[in-house]
Parts: sequence; structure tokens; C-alpha cells
Amino acid sequence: MFSEPVEVWRTAAQTKNAYASRPDWDQAVKVWSGLGDVQPDKTYESFSPARDQSQERLTAFLPYTAAATSGDRVKVNGHMYEVDGEPERWGSTSRRHLKLSIWRALK
Repeated sequence: MFSEPVEVWRTAAQTKNAYASRPDWDQAVKVWSGLGDVQPDKTYESFSPARDQSQERLTAFLPYTAAATSGDRVKVNGHMYEVDGEPERWGSTSRRHLKLSIWRALK
């Protein structure tokens, strides 16, 4: 059941410097909000001599008509997650939905 508030954010603006061009998330706009279902996928830590990094990965199920693409961010429980890969559209069953893999760095 879709019972958890979810928001999808998108930005078209780019921040540029001498080395790179990146999305400017300070100018992001909300393109969709509604109820979804968010479930844990996996949490893991990756260790290297340079840094320790932890990631949280979730799977979000949204209504079939939700506007979400691979470059968007998803806000769940006050945390922003990046969409990992293209959203999967499941339209041939009686429970049509959009499946997103989302993640965020914890440290």
C-alpha cells in the first residue's frame, strides 16, 4: 500500500567552474509529491585508505504516473536520495507502479 509521503525534486540549472559542470540543487523544484512505499534495499560500508564511506540504499515504489527520471532526487522522511539508474515502469499488471532505486551517503 502507498502510505508514505514522497517528493520528487528536479533541477535544470547547472553550476559551472573551471573543472566541472554540476546540477545546482539550490534551484531545484518539486515536480511530484504524493504517497509511495519505501523499503530498505541495503546498507553497506566501503573502506579505503583515503576515507570510510557508508551508503544507504532504498527501493521506492510510486504510482505509475509519478514524474521521476534518473537525474532526480527523492525526498523521504526529510532525507534527500539520488535516483540510481532509470526508473522501472511496471504497467502490465493490475498494480501498475514505478520502481526506483535510491541512495544517499551517510558519512
